Amino acid sequence: MEKVPEKNMKNLSAQVSINKLKELVGSEPICFFGDQLNQQPIITRRMSILKVDDRGNVWFMSSIMSSRNAKIKRNNEAQLFYLNTPTYEFPNVLGHATIHTERGKFLAMWAPFARARFKDGEDAADTSLIKIAPQSAYYWDTENNKMISVIQMSASTVADSGLDNGVEGTLKVLQI
Repeated sequence: MEKVPEKNMKNLSAQVSINKLKELVGSEPICFFGDQLNQQPIITRRMSILKVDDRGNVWFMSSIMSSRNAKIKRNNEAQLFYLNTPTYEFPNVLGHATIHTERGKFLAMWAPFARARFKDGEDAADTSLIKIAPQSAYYWDTENNKMISVIQMSASTVADSGLDNGVEGTLKVLQI
């Protein structure tokens, strides 16, 4: 039995979309940050997420002098890939990156894990924030938790039936 794609599609928009993005991204604090999207393959780097704000923007810390910031200044398109394997959630976000150097905003978003990047901690002089404003996003997750998904996958293999517990769709995060 083949999976019927329409049955598993849940395209979301507006606040529901932002809430789903916060849920999916909030469960995985690390993503692969891709820039220079016109190059193949897309080169990504692991980045730690600071937060997803109430408008759906995804925030990161970065050094002002980093190659990431230099690339954003040349081309601000970015794509974020998440692999939340413990929860079987796999969103990706395409958006526009902007660099923010306001000291107060940086201090308000400071997180202890950033000490690994900024040895002087909150007093580091070369700090910046990167904001990704989503233009489009796509997600795939399960309607159940991982353990139930594994059991269903095993049962569908033994019974030679289709596995039908995933849900996927677009997230239309509107920037106000």
